[in-house]
Amino acid sequence: MTGLRAVAAFLVFSYHCTVLSVFADTGVQSGHALVAYHAGHMGVSFFFVLSGFLLTWSARPGDRLRRFLRRRAFRILPNHFVAYVIALVLLLAAGETIRAGSAVTTLFLVHAWIPDAQLIGTSINGVTWSLSVEIVFYLLFPLLLPLVNKIRENRLWYALAGVGVMALLVPVAALTFLPGQPPGPFSPDMSWPQMWLTHFFPLARGMEFLTGMVMARIVLSGRWINIGIAPAAVLAGLDYLLSLQLPTIWGFAAIYPVPISFVIAAAATADARGRQIWLNSRPMVLLGDISNAFFLLHLFVILNVHAAVGGEWAGNAAYHRQSWSTPVGVLFLLGELLICVLLSWLLYRFVEAPAFRRWARPRRRESDMAPGASQGTSRVPAVSP
Repeated sequence: MTGLRAVAAFLVFSYHCTVLSVFADTGVQSGHALVAYHAGHMGVSFFFVLSGFLLTWSARPGDRLRRFLRRRAFRILPNHFVAYVIALVLLLAAGETIRAGSAVTTLFLVHAWIPDAQLIGTSINGVTWSLSVEIVFYLLFPLLLPLVNKIRENRLWYALAGVGVMALLVPVAALTFLPGQPPGPFSPDMSWPQMWLTHFFPLARGMEFLTGMVMARIVLSGRWINIGIAPAAVLAGLDYLLSLQLPTIWGFAAIYPVPISFVIAAAATADARGRQIWLNSRPMVLLGDISNAFFLLHLFVILNVHAAVGGEWAGNAAYHRQSWSTPVGVLFLLGELLICVLLSWLLYRFVEAPAFRRWARPRRRESDMAPGASQGTSRVPAVSP
């Protein structure tokens, strides 16, 4: 399942590469943009579903809320702070004006909670809106897990279908009840309120997280239908092709969670049975390990490397874009990918991994207390790193 994180990160990377416009051939550039149009959205949805699955899959009785939140914090925050500083320096070097509201809300990862297009559009590191959403998932997980665990095993598939329907109802609600104005700054074919609800609002994106939780219970209860990874991947691929035919508002998240959960369940089953497949090969596991760092670094790295070719700073993507022949453009994108992987490995090796080892768990073992002890700490299942 670690290798799946690398796949999701690559989907996001491929989507963001379309904004570089590196192909001089307009047909090739249009084809690249068309094929990868929703790849980033599917990749983020993959992360959200996988997060819910992994937290539920690795949950163990007896852990405490404090320990759980501490592990989550030291898994994501060290990388976030380092990437934040680098992105801020690059923006200042480009002469960008830093809005105090954007700087503060990005630093504390709350910008996706607020329906303000400027806060998200001028955030210090554009990709961190998804971390802002993930934090809400982590806070809700101790409340959601007991509810998910109460679902009877013979009703788990009905629950999965129900969550899938709820995800589909989010864009329906946005189009029905939210105003069509003002226009969205990121997608002109919908209003900003409609985009915020379907793309950024943490509780709406929670349908993906909840899908992962329910699917984890399906697998753990032995009720998975044993579809292999290849058929599950074909199903997800067909789902992606469908998203390219639908209005943009459907391609953010609504149609992905259930097919993605099939891929994750198939991979988890392969892991549990000890099957050796390409996803659990050493290179893929390494790429999965550095995926958090890769996700945080890749956007401002690819923009600034591209801008540097023309002797510019990228700023908020406001620079003259260089384009080349198709072979050179492909080589340039591969070079961008290699640079991102190397920088992500450095961030993982010297920041994320040592910070997690040093601070994710208390040095002294906390005493085990029965539920309802006088200290009053909540008990939640453990979550592995």
